[in-house]
Amino acid sequence: MRFITDNQTLEDLKIVGQGDHSVISIFNRTVTRGGAALLDELFRYPLSDANAINHRSSIIQYFASIKAVFPFSGELFDVLEQYLSNTDERTRLSPDEHTLGKKLTHLIAEDTDYKNIYKGVTAVIDILHGLRSFIDSIGPAGGPTRSTHSPAADPAGSTHAQDEQFPYYTEKNAIAELLSDPVLELLVKERSNSKIPYNKVAAYDTLLRFRHRDTIKKIVRPVYYLDVYLSVAKVALQRSFVFPRALPKEQHTLVLEGVYHPQLKNAVPNTLYMGPDSNVIFLTGANMAGKSTFMKSLGIALFLAHMGFPVPAGKMTFSVFDGIYTTINLPDNLGMGASHFYAEVLRVKKLAKELSLSKDLFIIFDELFRGTNVKDAYEATIAITGAFAQRRNSMFVISTHIMEAGEILRQQFGNISFQYLPTHMNGNDPVYTYTLEAGITDDRHGMVIVRNEGIIDILKNGKKKIS
Repeated sequence: MRFITDNQTLEDLKIVGQGDHSVISIFNRTVTRGGAALLDELFRYPLSDANAINHRSSIIQYFASIKAVFPFSGELFDVLEQYLSNTDERTRLSPDEHTLGKKLTHLIAEDTDYKNIYKGVTAVIDILHGLRSFIDSIGPAGGPTRSTHSPAADPAGSTHAQDEQFPYYTEKNAIAELLSDPVLELLVKERSNSKIPYNKVAAYDTLLRFRHRDTIKKIVRPVYYLDVYLSVAKVALQRSFVFPRALPKEQHTLVLEGVYHPQLKNAVPNTLYMGPDSNVIFLTGANMAGKSTFMKSLGIALFLAHMGFPVPAGKMTFSVFDGIYTTINLPDNLGMGASHFYAEVLRVKKLAKELSLSKDLFIIFDELFRGTNVKDAYEATIAITGAFAQRRNSMFVISTHIMEAGEILRQQFGNISFQYLPTHMNGNDPVYTYTLEAGITDDRHGMVIVRNEGIIDILKNGKKKIS
């Protein structure tokens, strides 16, 4: 089953997008354009299978452990892609056309088309040499084992003993098999640092651009994966991110120790445990206490974990979900004339439909029903949270200012965990710990903040001046 999410969630968590504030920007240390495009693809299509997640994670962890460096320049692949994109038969070289007159022409001014083809052919040769050298240099020694993870099956459906010791075993073998193609073997034997004569360039060009172009494309894809894996491994080392362990979704478990928001300096870590007997977190706290930031941190960690990527935390074990949905910055739908409250109702309806399909989902809802009056919000919060609580195969984090609803829910459901982010007063100044505590808080410091900013005085003084 495909892992599901939506644009609202991607926007809430700032998963993709331009600029330095997106999560993808943290991991994008890729060297090639193809690697950057593949990274974006992986972010848009997380995994929903525990074996696949653990396999990808173990590969990245292995490369982090040996501090592997990408052995190519990005320019090399720009040349290659441009070369392979030119399939115009009129540019095909012919050895018979390399006459004396043509040779003299080349001595005066090298033909531009020929120069580009030559660069393309030598780019292929350099890439093949580099790839052969790289895969020959890696192996089980020095890397982490996959003994704690379920081994990934090879294309034939079986597993290999060596795969237990070396996470990249299957991928390495696949690359070696591609390199064993007679055409590529011929190119690998070519000395990349020597001048290649015209007749050889013409022969290689025919093979590469017109007869075996798909073979070259196949060899490039694993290189882009390497670019991504090494980029992510580098980030994991630099930021001390940890590698989560994925469990089958039937275990319905989430253990997150020391999770924090990766884009915040001096972020405060938090610890969270969820399971079938505590599959709902009812989160309270004053404005500015850190509820939204905590929920974003949680959502980002879960999203990255389902990609097989390292996460900003001290430890993470999780059962796989079918998808993640967040509702943190829900906009009004002015185009259809919907108020904020109605937009919330439609959002809850969408999630209810997804849950009705027996999907295992992780759902985050910040300030449930903030767009309506207190009475309706109170009743709706109790009704919806109670309905969520009965979906034991999914997990929910719901924040609210309506702590009175929490007292009712505490009496009705034993599987709701009540957590809050406290505020301590230092005189008239609120102090936030940003650290989860068990229970329900009635902290309300909105008017304290309004008074501290002198808004009432500004308005009163302004009135006096007018009069």
